[in-house]
Amino acid sequence: MTILEQMLEGTKSVAILGHVRPDGDCLGSALGLYNYLRLNHPDIRAAVYLEESSPKFNYLKGYDKIRHQVDDAYYELCVCLDSGDIQRLGDFKHYLDQADKSLCLDHHVTNTRYGGTNVVPDEASSTCEVLFEQLDEEKIDRHTAECLYTGIIHDTGVFKFSCTSAHTMEIAGKLMEKGIDFGAIIDNSFYRKTYIQNQILGRALLESITFFDGRCIFSAIRQSEMEFYGVDGKDMDGIIDQLRLTEGVEVAIFIYETGAQEFKVSMRSRYLVDVSRIAAFFGGGGHVRAAGCTMSGSIHDVINNLSVHIAGQLDAVPDGQK
Repeated sequence: MTILEQMLEGTKSVAILGHVRPDGDCLGSALGLYNYLRLNHPDIRAAVYLEESSPKFNYLKGYDKIRHQVDDAYYELCVCLDSGDIQRLGDFKHYLDQADKSLCLDHHVTNTRYGGTNVVPDEASSTCEVLFEQLDEEKIDRHTAECLYTGIIHDTGVFKFSCTSAHTMEIAGKLMEKGIDFGAIIDNSFYRKTYIQNQILGRALLESITFFDGRCIFSAIRQSEMEFYGVDGKDMDGIIDQLRLTEGVEVAIFIYETGAQEFKVSMRSRYLVDVSRIAAFFGGGGHVRAAGCTMSGSIHDVINNLSVHIAGQLDAVPDGQK
């Protein structure tokens, strides 16, 4: 019996939480657990609480059932998914504070183990991979499989990132056997973009700047530009990953303005730099090769502050490994 199954025994109500600005792995794990409970534990009252997310994920069963506002409901068990610390839960940490017991399922190396019980294997590709190990494989239906597969492809970059393991591929294969349309999931949730999203991607690439002799690249989008194109943070998916693919680049940085002198920062690295350490220094977190945080100041201030930490790690690399 898994830890999750043990904690579900005798439980009558479950709140399912994820991080602010939910991505594919956050949504996939939250809705994957929700659908699994609805199918196999119909006596448990379960609800998902998340901020609004990109409509490209509306094919996931239960997407329209997600609650976007804090209410006065009480839940005996709170399951926190894909969130490295309490602050990343946003206003919904209210349910964690009130619950009798809590379980944190995650894979971020920067996770603070804030749950009453924590299952955080940081070698896992995604929280959906962690969740799969907590479920009874025989009781996973197509809808739950679609959710879990979505999370895995998004956190592995469709199996390209270094977090992908043979075990990840094995799990993906088992999910495919549940009858999911894996090709459509990849195309519609990972690659397909609206015309406006392509425009903002083009703008970000056109105005990108390299530094450190081409080993780093950054691009920034201001609020005024977001308003001009009619986009928000949910439309920025894929920009950082495209910057990462620039030839010769070790570290890619993408920032967009979320408020006056406030920026959401995303970082990716190829081989040498641990961006999770940099993000953690500025109050964020993530993975060795993919991390993020929120920073204040001008664009110049943000890039300069990040550059100091990037340079420190690059300088520490032995010449033979550069």
